[in-house]
Amino acid sequence: MRDPNLSNVVLAGGNGMIGRRIAEALLAGGTRVQVLSRHPERATLPAGATAVAWDDLSSVLEGADAVINLAGEGIADKRWTEARKEAILRSRVDTTRRLVDAMAGLATPPKVLVNASAIGIYGGRDGAPVDEATRPGKGFLVEVCKAWEAEADRASAAGIRVVKLRIGIVLAKEGGALPKLALPARLFQGAKLGHGQQGFPWIHIDDLVAAFLRAASDPALSGPVNATAPRPLTNESFTRAVCKAVHRPFMAVIPAFATTLGTRLLVGEMADEMLLQGAFVYPKKLQAAGFKFKFEEASAALADLL
Repeated sequence: MRDPNLSNVVLAGGNGMIGRRIAEALLAGGTRVQVLSRHPERATLPAGATAVAWDDLSSVLEGADAVINLAGEGIADKRWTEARKEAILRSRVDTTRRLVDAMAGLATPPKVLVNASAIGIYGGRDGAPVDEATRPGKGFLVEVCKAWEAEADRASAAGIRVVKLRIGIVLAKEGGALPKLALPARLFQGAKLGHGQQGFPWIHIDDLVAAFLRAASDPALSGPVNATAPRPLTNESFTRAVCKAVHRPFMAVIPAFATTLGTRLLVGEMADEMLLQGAFVYPKKLQAAGFKFKFEEASAALADLL
């Protein structure tokens, strides 16, 4: 059934895994979906979605119910060099700035901008719970998220509701973190990373898509919103759950220093910010709004995906 608040939605970054899933969910509900693309003629989109050029931005955005912005270079796709870090930052900040500038000049701007962000804004934390009121931490990803969100916030000056969805570690069959996390377990090498007690705030992709749609349609949601399952685990507990799901033993005998060193050698600087530290992030705002998670427990999510 069509959501009356989402008759016409514009997607930026709609060619990625999350964007495609969001487009499919919107189309299934009868929503008109336009996906911004630098090369519309070559875009491969779900049936029913329309690829539109960034050159036509103003006409595409005029009167839209919502804009969902997922655009940005993959954070974990390549090893971090200074050039790669600059590309990660600029791809998010510049794209968001372009969208907000275009929306601000419209006679009938979109009602809401749902801008992707990440739990990386909190940095590494100890065992204390983290929610949307927690201040940003320190590190490269923290600075990226802060700059990204600051660009999105400018849309509020044009009367546009802004939701900054801080996404956790996405679990999906077709991509994201899970296939990479499951492979060592399948090869009888499933082990904690580092000391293993760092927080692992995950979310099933079905719940993430539902969170994006809820953020777009619910006027009660604004500002930072954590998109994570309500029951985060430690890295060790999550790895044990993966091993159990694929019927392999957990390699408890591997010492922490070995996995720490190996992870740093394998992926460089991103190891410390993305794998060897973490936070216990909770979706306080989504739960207060009555959002119902399909997958609250990691075991259920892994059973569904693996």
